Amino acid sequence: MSVLIECKDIVTRFGKNIIHDGVTFDIHKGEIFGLLGGSGSGKTTLLREMIQLQKITSGQMKILDINLHNISSVDIQTLRQQWGVLFQFGALFSSLSVVENVAIALKEYTTIPDWLIEKSALMKLSMVGLPSKVGTMRPSELSGGMKKRVGLARALALDPKLLFLDEPTSGLDPQSAREFDELIVTLRDTLSITVVMATHDKDTIENVLDRFIILGEQKVLFNGNIAMLRESTNETLRKFLN
Repeated sequence: MSVLIECKDIVTRFGKNIIHDGVTFDIHKGEIFGLLGGSGSGKTTLLREMIQLQKITSGQMKILDINLHNISSVDIQTLRQQWGVLFQFGALFSSLSVVENVAIALKEYTTIPDWLIEKSALMKLSMVGLPSKVGTMRPSELSGGMKKRVGLARALALDPKLLFLDEPTSGLDPQSAREFDELIVTLRDTLSITVVMATHDKDTIENVLDRFIILGEQKVLFNGNIAMLRESTNETLRKFLN
C-alpha cells in the first residue's frame, strides 16, 4: 500500500509553547485516517500544517512525494489542485450563491467555459446529496448540515486525490452526523480518494476511520485501528471509546 503522506519527527513550537515534539506517522492511499486527541493536543494544528496554512518548526512532512520544507510556489499550487479541504464550519462565502461557492476552484484553476463550470458544480452538489435547486440559495438560507455538504462539494470540485476534513460532524444532530459519516465512506469508495480528518466524534472513530493516531503530551500516544484501541489497557487511550 503506497504512502501518500509521511510525517517524521514533526516539531511545532509557538514561542516557548511546544505543540508537537517528535510526531511521526504515515497515511496510506485509500485510507480514511483520523487525527484524534484532547483539546490543545494539536490535531487541528497538524491538519493546518498539512494544507500549508501553518509551517512546522522542524521535521519532515511529505505529501504526494513532495517535501513541504521550503516548498516552491509552483509545487504548492500543484498540491492545492490535488487536495480538497472542508473546514469545521464550512467557510462558505456568504456573498456568493451555493453553486458559485462550489465553482470557485474551477474558476481559479481551470480554463473550462462557465456553462461547464456550473454543470460540474451542480454535479458535485448531487454527489453530496443535495438537489440542484440548492445551487441558487445563499449560505444564510442553509441548515448546518447543508452547509457542511456544500463545503464538501466545493472540496471535491477538482476531483482531488486527498480530502482533508476538520471536525466534519461537529455541530450536527446525531442523525445528520451518521448520514455525513456514511457519505464520507461512500465518496471514498466511489472516488478512490484518501481522507484525513481531525475528529473527536465517537461514532466516526468506531464506524468510519480505518486507522488513526491519538495525540497527547506533544507525542503520538497511539497509532492503529479501533480493534487495537479496544485491546489497550491504557485508561488515557480508552477514554476515546467512552
